[in-house]
Amino acid sequence: MKIIECVPNISEGWSKKKVLEIAGALNAFPGVKLLDICMDRDHHRGVLTFIGPPDAMQEAALAVCGRALESIDMREHTGAHPRIGAVDVVPFVPLGEATMRDAVRVAQGFGRAYGESNRIPVYFYGEAARVPWKRELSDIRRGGYEALRERMSDPRWMPDAGPAVFHERSGATAVGARIPLIAFNINLKSGDLALAQNIARTIRQSGGGLPFVKALGIPLKSRKLAQVSMNLTDYRVTSVRTVFERVREVAARHGIEILESELIGLIPQAALAGTTPGDLKLRGFSDTKILETHF
Repeated sequence: MKIIECVPNISEGWSKKKVLEIAGALNAFPGVKLLDICMDRDHHRGVLTFIGPPDAMQEAALAVCGRALESIDMREHTGAHPRIGAVDVVPFVPLGEATMRDAVRVAQGFGRAYGESNRIPVYFYGEAARVPWKRELSDIRRGGYEALRERMSDPRWMPDAGPAVFHERSGATAVGARIPLIAFNINLKSGDLALAQNIARTIRQSGGGLPFVKALGIPLKSRKLAQVSMNLTDYRVTSVRTVFERVREVAARHGIEILESELIGLIPQAALAGTTPGDLKLRGFSDTKILETHF
């Protein structure tokens, strides 16, 4: 069976009521299943995960993201996580018998319809990118929402869909197609942000660290902790266990231990090969966090 996963990241991590109302848009699509909702107050970010057949996913994603635009105002948004809009990023992932070509088709169809109907600038990234310099999500988000108006004056950074006009309330949205990504955060037993940032620089690929690892040091002000926030864009090359051990090693050189780790969204079963949630100090883990348990 062909299955497409969609993982919209929205700029709302404070109001559970708002996020549940946004996710409620999926109730109109009986073939689509909501798998997970994650919220983080310090990041001020919510992550929804849902799956369905390719033909249903464009309309389902349009409903969810349209409802998010109604309730989120970027003029009032502050948070630790990089973002360019109320609906920051909408990735589509092929599962089951679906191919990347299926995911790209859905992503680009969604992006065009979403941009046109909501008058929102859209950038295609990952396998859905139309030009090589927009392939990396981090390049699209450079400077964040605050730099969008100026960036769109550069011909290289014109949107791929929707109007080339800065939308003050909603910002812009990155829409992509990719393989399963693992969003994995490690919280240190310390509030030392400089240490978390140093660890992030050490382990991320762009700094000469681990391949297919993106990392930032982020303050968790509500808990007085520092976090190494990561995306593992190909866990088959660099595993969750490898990343965890590398962070532990670098932190230990500074006399700091790992307090816990957390998943944002779901994880493929294969990504846990050779390790356990206990080994990784995963907080709040259950089998429902394993992607394959849902299809």
